[in-house]
Amino acid sequence: MISATLERLEYLCAIIPPLLAGIDEQILSLKPIANKWSRKEIIGHLIDSAANNHQRFVRGQFEDNPSIAYDQNRWNEFNFYQQIDSQQLITFWEIYNRQLAALIKCIPGENLQRTCLVGAQLLTLDFLINDYVKHLEHHLHQIVDY
Repeated sequence: MISATLERLEYLCAIIPPLLAGIDEQILSLKPIANKWSRKEIIGHLIDSAANNHQRFVRGQFEDNPSIAYDQNRWNEFNFYQQIDSQQLITFWEIYNRQLAALIKCIPGENLQRTCLVGAQLLTLDFLINDYVKHLEHHLHQIVDY
């Protein structure tokens, strides 16, 4: 299961950056309505998701049920993604996800059943890794199919 998820993540790292780089900066920055994220802010949300899941994937291997959750709207707001150059965000997204793919490859199989507390749910690393890539795909579709 993890091997298929890992292949999907590596595939996304290869195909998504050129697709996003081909979208004009003005289009990436366009907010459909004031309180809805622009494409750039969705990319930023995916970076924030990578950062929080990175902690889960690492700390979950050696801490007992670490609690790792975040306020996605505040993280997006105070990372100022709307004001940062899109190419920088795309490059950061790609590098961070390539790093996560390399990390996931190294996680010993027995550690995949270790758990993290996310909100009120105790979830295995196996579940979190699979869910991370599903979440990534969902939002990447939003950006490309906007």
